[in-house]
Order: sequence, then structure tokens, then C-alpha cells
Amino acid sequence: MGCHAGVMNAADKRAALASRVRAGQLTTAPGVFDMVSARVADQAGFDALYMTGYGISASHLGLPDAGLASYADMVDRVRTIAAGTSAPLIADADTGFGGLLNVAHTVKGYEAAGAAALQIEDQEFPKKCGHAKGRRVIPMADMVAKVEVAVEARQHDDFLVIARTDSRSSLGLDEAIARGQAYAAAGADIVFVESPENEEEFARVANEIDAPVLANMVEGGFSPTLSAQRLGELGFTIALFPVTGLLAATDALQQAYAQLRDAGTSSGANGIGEMHSLMGFEDVWEFDARWAD
Repeated sequence: MGCHAGVMNAADKRAALASRVRAGQLTTAPGVFDMVSARVADQAGFDALYMTGYGISASHLGLPDAGLASYADMVDRVRTIAAGTSAPLIADADTGFGGLLNVAHTVKGYEAAGAAALQIEDQEFPKKCGHAKGRRVIPMADMVAKVEVAVEARQHDDFLVIARTDSRSSLGLDEAIARGQAYAAAGADIVFVESPENEEEFARVANEIDAPVLANMVEGGFSPTLSAQRLGELGFTIALFPVTGLLAATDALQQAYAQLRDAGTSSGANGIGEMHSLMGFEDVWEFDARWAD
């Protein structure tokens, strides 16, 4: 994992991630869903972060990941997280929020907001979480057109387009691989086959798609949870762990609030000093001291 000495500008972040992907270097990206999770993950030294649509829907709106978060909701979160972190940000863009014109608008907006890569998927709108039941996909040709529009709409070649197919669950692995191959041929920089059902299926995805490939590790989802190391051995370039932090944070909150409710005490909780540091209070105090009377 990398170490980020300072906040890179958007162009540097794009170039850093694109260089890793083109070199075939494995990049592990944890899901971030607000600025606390983003700062913690960034300070841990990952080489990329992943803005999870599931996590944004949950933390920002308190709603399920079912196509309810709008483009405006999401691009605003992209802008905030990208500006406040050092690592390149991969950002979930659902279906592109509509038709081909919407896809072009989304790509331009996400790139301008500071993302280093954008993920779009071939689900029907309204989409659903990739590890939830009831997903339906659009025709392959329609998604190929979306990929072509996305590639044309970006301002810089280092802004990566990730094309995801959700067809495995309903149409089978052969169809999912065929779609992945078609999306790569349409210009996608990275192909993401959602929810293979065993390690052998992951191996086929990596072996049969002639493009960098991404694996999505959702604890308790439809796929086995493989380690980043194992995914690298299988040939994957990006390993996403989109809800690891969200699940951990929710569990910790449930425990802390239950203790406060039942015992009337917060004993055992961390002090606020570490949070002060995480949020940058040292800079505030230094500013105040410099401008004090």
C-alpha cells in the first residue's frame, strides 16, 4: 500500500491510478461513505479509495441502494471526498443516471469533481445493489453505446471508465464474460463482472476478458470473500472492499449506543483527541495562534 505525503491535484491522482492499472499492479480500494471513513482510509495509506453508492445511499440519505440517490447527490459527494483526501478516488455512478446524454453529463461532472475513475453498470433503471435480488440488465448493445459515450465524454485519457455487468446472476457467467469482452472492445479501461459465485468463476473472468479486471468483495454477498492477494494471483487489477468500513462502523455504533442505553455510560470509548487530529484541528489552532492579538 502506498503512502500519501500530501494532497495531490486531480490530474496527479488520475495519472497515478491510470499508471497502476496499465502496469497491471494490484490496487486494493476500501469503500468510503462519508468524510470520516474517507479520512481514516486515506490515512491508512491505500493506493485508491472507492466511493460506494451503497454507502452514500445509506449514510447520506438513509435509504437502500435502489436507484434513489440522484446524480446531484452523488457528484456532490464525489467533490467533497476527492477534495479532502490524497488517494485517487474511484466513484460509483450507477447506470450513468439515465440515457446516453445523462452518461456524458455524468462523466464530465465526475471528472470535474475530482474523481480518478468512474464506474457505470448495465442494469435497468432504477438499479439495485449488485448483491441484492431482482437485478435486471439492459441489452448488451445499449451498454456498449453507454461505454462508447463515456469514453468520448471524458476530458483526459487518464480518467478511467469502469464498465460493470450485473448479468451473471440472471443470465449466467458465459453471458457476463461476453458482455465484459464487448465493453472492453468498446473502450472501457477496466471491466467489472459483478457477483461471480465461486473462485473458479473469478478465474474465468480474469482469464477470458482481455482488459484489466476488477473484483468486488462484499461480505455476506453472492461471491466468496477472497483476499486481495488471492485476487492478484488470479489476475485481477483492482480489489474493491466496498462495505467493509460501513459494516464495521455500523457494528461499532450499535455496540456503543447499546452500552450507553443499557449502562448509562460511555466508558471504553475513545477520547475526542484522536478525532480532533483526524479532522485537522491542529491547523485551526495554528491559524488561531498566528492571528491572535
